[in-house]
Amino acid sequence: MSEAGEGEGGRKRRSGRPPAASPERAALLSRVRRTRTAAEEEVARRLRALGLHYRRNVRALPGSPDFANRRRGWAIFVNGCFWHHHTACVRAAVPKNNRDFWVEKFAANRRRDAEKIRRLRRLGFTVLVIWECRLDRCDDRLARLAERIGGTASTRGSR
Repeated sequence: MSEAGEGEGGRKRRSGRPPAASPERAALLSRVRRTRTAAEEEVARRLRALGLHYRRNVRALPGSPDFANRRRGWAIFVNGCFWHHHTACVRAAVPKNNRDFWVEKFAANRRRDAEKIRRLRRLGFTVLVIWECRLDRCDDRLARLAERIGGTASTRGSR
């Protein structure tokens, strides 16, 4: 590296991000999706089955929730256990390489997550966080949300 912040070939890299330990690791991390993950697609399927209408990744709301309905006042975040560092989850292990960086990154992610939830609640939104490892147990929470806002097929006929 010739200058701070410059990667191979003179390309700039984001500050605070360490260089990948190997080309294989870089290729692996580049395939991590930000939207339309398998977990998000599963939640979308369940929301549709409950008759809940939503928009995805609503940038006008704090934190750009994965699913939201502004008129009904609800938002859902589908969090990956690794990136959002799910407490007591085996998927939330801290990598051994560059441990200090990862510990700080996960702490910052959790602070940011908490702040965006606080901001949405201050705006009057009901906020759900669905963890990737608990996807199979989210049906009850989604059903309660649908009952609260009148989104199930049995309650929608009275409009």
